[in-house]
Amino acid sequence: MMNHFHLIKTCSDSLARAGELKTPHGSVETPVFVPVGSQGAVKTLTPQELKALGIGMILANTYHLYLRPGIEVIERMGGLHQFMGWDGAILSDSGGYQIFSLAPLRKVSDEGVTFRSHIDGSQHFFTPELAIKVQQAIRADIIMTLDEVPAHDDSLEKVRQAMERTQRWAERCKRAHERGDQMLYAIVQGGLFPQLRRKSAEYLTSLGFAGYAIGGLSLGEAKKVTLAMIEETVTFLPQDKPRYLMGVGSPEDLLEGIARGCDLFDSALPTRVARNGALFTLKGRRNIHHSAFKQAKGPIEADCSCYTCRTFSAAYLHHLFNSNELLAYRLATIHNLNFIGSLVSKARTAILNGTFNSFKDSFRLNYRTTDEEIRLEQKHKWLKSRRLRNKE
Repeated sequence: MMNHFHLIKTCSDSLARAGELKTPHGSVETPVFVPVGSQGAVKTLTPQELKALGIGMILANTYHLYLRPGIEVIERMGGLHQFMGWDGAILSDSGGYQIFSLAPLRKVSDEGVTFRSHIDGSQHFFTPELAIKVQQAIRADIIMTLDEVPAHDDSLEKVRQAMERTQRWAERCKRAHERGDQMLYAIVQGGLFPQLRRKSAEYLTSLGFAGYAIGGLSLGEAKKVTLAMIEETVTFLPQDKPRYLMGVGSPEDLLEGIARGCDLFDSALPTRVARNGALFTLKGRRNIHHSAFKQAKGPIEADCSCYTCRTFSAAYLHHLFNSNELLAYRLATIHNLNFIGSLVSKARTAILNGTFNSFKDSFRLNYRTTDEEIRLEQKHKWLKSRRLRNKE
């Protein structure tokens, strides 16, 4: 398979790099943030609005689309692009993380995963071959191997078993993959154990995939541990293949991931916190529910170019959220995705200009991050709530 990734420039004083991904649905400049549209839609936004934000690629989820509406429906509609009216690139996750979150409802073996649907409780058996079959039917531009995601606090032996199973599944995915117009990426696992990260990266790269993802991070571990594992993994990934850091979407984490040589990022964080009234600004997140915004005449971010900030005051957004108006979620999502997209675009420009480190330092100097203890507590609560909903 012809390499679909062109590396343009790497920083001399960091691992940050700028490149270009070529897909059947257009070229995508890297580094790039990929918004999450698990069920074939980025929540609250239309494809036209995504295009207006400069977004060229979105993420769809195999697990969710397999359960609803079902692959037969998507195939009958001509593939996911036609079904959802999106002419940009699509990256599809294999569903490994979603199945991991179904802990009480799943059983893993070397052959595959037996799980019960979180929708109706029906039982399903998912194999690496089925994961590829589903993603080929979706017709995504970039697809992922099926992986087993261990918990961040699992033992060395449990993580080793999950890593080795992920490697065997990657082999089977590669054999099952038949579409020449799709790029298949493998997912490096290994938890928080450097020796396993290295072993996983070396083994998967020996198999020759189109790209490599770093999975199993940002699941509740301390941020400094996450960054250490990224560094450990990237060291053993090839320079000429794209590197995809899964599940990272906060502004400060995106810049740290870029600084460590990652090219693609995805996360539901920007859209999820937007619907809760948390809006990104250059000084940190702002809670639009706060009474300080009740009579704020200006936009939430003075120099922001997004439709929301060009058109509406912070006081109006405050009113919409406190009145539970649906428009609030749409306007906040537009702002947050514009903020993240602009940040990553500016980071790319800085890489090309040789000024990335100063750009990152300048941003971090003014941006107030969420307290680490609060962040971990919120993450654990979110993961627990997902598992409780699935159990119910």
